[in-house]
Amino acid sequence: MKKRDFIAEDILSKIYQNKYKAGEKIPTERELAKHYDVSRYTIREALKKLVNIGCVKVIQGSGIFVKETRYKSPLIYNSLTERKFKDIQSKIIYFKKIEADHALEKIFDLSGKKTKVWEYKRVRIVDFQKMQIETTRLPCAYFPDLEEEAVKNSVHEYVQQCGYQISHFITTYSAINVSKEDAELLNCKKGTAAMKIFNRGILQNGTVFEYSEMINLDYSVSYFTPFNPYSHQYRKN
Repeated sequence: MKKRDFIAEDILSKIYQNKYKAGEKIPTERELAKHYDVSRYTIREALKKLVNIGCVKVIQGSGIFVKETRYKSPLIYNSLTERKFKDIQSKIIYFKKIEADHALEKIFDLSGKKTKVWEYKRVRIVDFQKMQIETTRLPCAYFPDLEEEAVKNSVHEYVQQCGYQISHFITTYSAINVSKEDAELLNCKKGTAAMKIFNRGILQNGTVFEYSEMINLDYSVSYFTPFNPYSHQYRKN
């Protein structure tokens, strides 16, 4: 782990330990550099990461403060959510309308004539490096006017513009090795270790509006997870 990433993780830990409380000022760049025995540049890079994921804010002339959003989601950050949308480019491989198979009919609770879904595949590029292949499906019945331009940008922004309220996501992770086909898209070697992510987006009314499968290189994720004593007791028995 790079020094800047270790420092960012350690400051995050101290925030969640309440050593740095919401609204409070944390040590200065100079003090942090001395504490971690690194340059101020390394501290700035670590703080930049914390600013990007929304845990701290820097007020010029006043200092660095802990933001009050830290417990609002169990997901603290992942490799892509710490990036602003403007720093992520998308290359569309295809965008088309397909007939839902049996699995997609079940996922989206489709029946009758309304079984068409949009399917698109795109490569996500960060710092000029191909990092993710994403294949996503959305029901045409909910988004009849979806266009490729929305897919190039933020689909979730488009969903909200359509008047829907996004509630939450159910996400599953599994380790894989990249296939030959995907390696060509990601400019990496066949068999490279990667993370496969399955994601269901759910609206406030309980409807699944999105089903995605993603393959990520160099993927990392951090969660805030309260201890569940009931689950712990169950696993003991």
